[in-house]
Amino acid sequence: MFMVSIDADQCEGCGECVDACPAAILEMVDGKAAVTGSETDCMGCETCVVSCPTGAATIQEL
Repeated sequence: MFMVSIDADQCEGCGECVDACPAAILEMVDGKAAVTGSETDCMGCETCVVSCPTGAATIQEL
């Protein structure tokens, strides 16, 4: 099981991770990416991590 998180301080609001997420658990909220679905619905594919130019997206294996 995996859990995704977005560091709001690092996020520049480009939306790349939101567009890349196949689980559709990320959305733009107030100009920043945020986890709006269940964090544990993360598939662990790391597309958000790879697509984020600032390193704001991280995935942790639980």
